[in-house]
Amino acid sequence: MVNIISYNVNGIRSAINKSFLDWLQSEQFDIVCLQETKARPEDVPLLEIESLGYWHYWHSAEKKGYSGVATLTKREPDQVVTGCGIEKYDKEGRILRTDFGEWSVLNCYFPSGTTGDERQAFKMEFLDDFFKWVEELRKERPKLIIVGDYNIAHTELDIHNPKSNKNTSGFLPEERAWMTKWFDHGFTDAFRYKHPALEEYSWWSFRANARQNNKGWRIDYQSVTNNMADCITDARQLTSVVHSDHCPVLMQINL
Repeated sequence: MVNIISYNVNGIRSAINKSFLDWLQSEQFDIVCLQETKARPEDVPLLEIESLGYWHYWHSAEKKGYSGVATLTKREPDQVVTGCGIEKYDKEGRILRTDFGEWSVLNCYFPSGTTGDERQAFKMEFLDDFFKWVEELRKERPKLIIVGDYNIAHTELDIHNPKSNKNTSGFLPEERAWMTKWFDHGFTDAFRYKHPALEEYSWWSFRANARQNNKGWRIDYQSVTNNMADCITDARQLTSVVHSDHCPVLMQINL
């Protein structure tokens, strides 16, 4: 059994100040994929991470304090690949791949479109380019686990108030259509596979006591290629864990 965590920490230094490393030590997950690290490795107490038994790999943004992903793993990967080879995404530190035997984990931080039209257009370009890139990657690595902050709530089950958010970035019809296309083209949503009707969220606004009132969105996903779906034993949002405006999402998979 492999326990894989995906967690947008909204700044790893901030999360560490909220006892993130103590939580990691108490849980001992096999693979921990972090998004929005907002840091470079030299900014982080790496010896403390290593003392917990983790190898660690980083893909940080060129811009300081912005974006970035990191993967912590108890098992040394066979290969680590940073980025997807498309400069405008790679300079923002959005994709980190680790290979383990015949399967690979992609740790991804999809762009947000909430700051305006320019970034929404960038997000839609990313979605198209990412889809094509993964299609090619699957020819080389047919067993993929793609976790991270997708910045999209797929269905009305994945958002607390679908009607009032139908024109909001993250729940736009074209974004949701992309997610449907994604899951129609050989990928399984691990959480929905195990819990077709359960309403759990992974992100809450800092405004209006949204988290206390559970007015959230499920925008953090674990996708697996369909050839691995039967290996999933569970997938959940760890909603009681608070180091960020997101919570960790856990997938247990028999590999």
